[in-house]
This record gives sequence, structure tokens and C-alpha cells, in this order.
Amino acid sequence: MTRAGFDQLDAELRELKGVERPAVIRAIAEAREHGDLSENAEYHSAREKQSFVEGRIKELEMVLSRAEVIDPSKLSGSVKFGARVTLVDEDTDEEKTFQLVGEQEADLERGLLNVRSPLARALIGKDEGDSVEVVTPGGGKSYEIIAIKYA
Repeated sequence: MTRAGFDQLDAELRELKGVERPAVIRAIAEAREHGDLSENAEYHSAREKQSFVEGRIKELEMVLSRAEVIDPSKLSGSVKFGARVTLVDEDTDEEKTFQLVGEQEADLERGLLNVRSPLARALIGKDEGDSVEVVTPGGGKSYEIIAIKYA
């Protein structure tokens, strides 16, 4: 995973532990004060949120403890993890830029492409000027790599 992805997940973990968890504990305590728990919607809602928060904390702790942070600025050459790749769609001439990142930090709207996605797998090992064919749910797509940057 990239340093930015690691830092983002670490910030989420700190927020969950420092803000969300204490807020849920307070909400449960307040709901308990209302009496009968069997028909107390606030209590059940707070317990459900607590379950979600605790599950996400465990997931993030596991991911972060096993994470290998890679600094893309120290890499160069053909496409590999961390590369920022600019492609042109050979059918529409539309340009797109993606950075190949780990599964946990992938976000297509921000141009962060999961390294395990079909497009990323097709790009790995290729160089500027190479064409790649990718099978998508909408059919086959052809892209030409016009730039590879490591920043």
C-alpha cells in the first residue's frame, strides 16, 4: 500500500477509537437509562453501531499490521504498483490517469485503481507506447499507455 493509503486508514482507525467508540458507549449508557431494553430502539441501534465500529476497528488493525508501505517515488521503469499511468482509449481518444494502489485504498472516482483489477493486471509490466486489451463487463477495451510516472 502507498504511504497516503496507510495514513488514511490509520487516521480512520484513530477516529474510530478516539471519537466513534466513546460516542457509541455514551449512547448505549443513555439508552439503558430509558428502562426496558427489549423494546428500546435507541439501545438496539446503539448496539448495532457498536458492533459495526468494533468490527471496522479490528479490520483496520489487521490491515495496518500486515501492510507493506511502498514509496512509489523510489520506483521507475515499466508499470508496477504505485505507478501513475496515463492512458488513451483507442476508440474514443479519451485520456484517463490512474494510480495503481492496494485494494484497501482503491477509489476509481479519485483515480486510484486496485492493483488486482483487470485493467491494472493488463498494465503491469508494460511500457509507454504499449497497447493493452482489457475485457470489461461492457466488452473489450483497448488503451495505449502514454505516460508512466512515479511520484
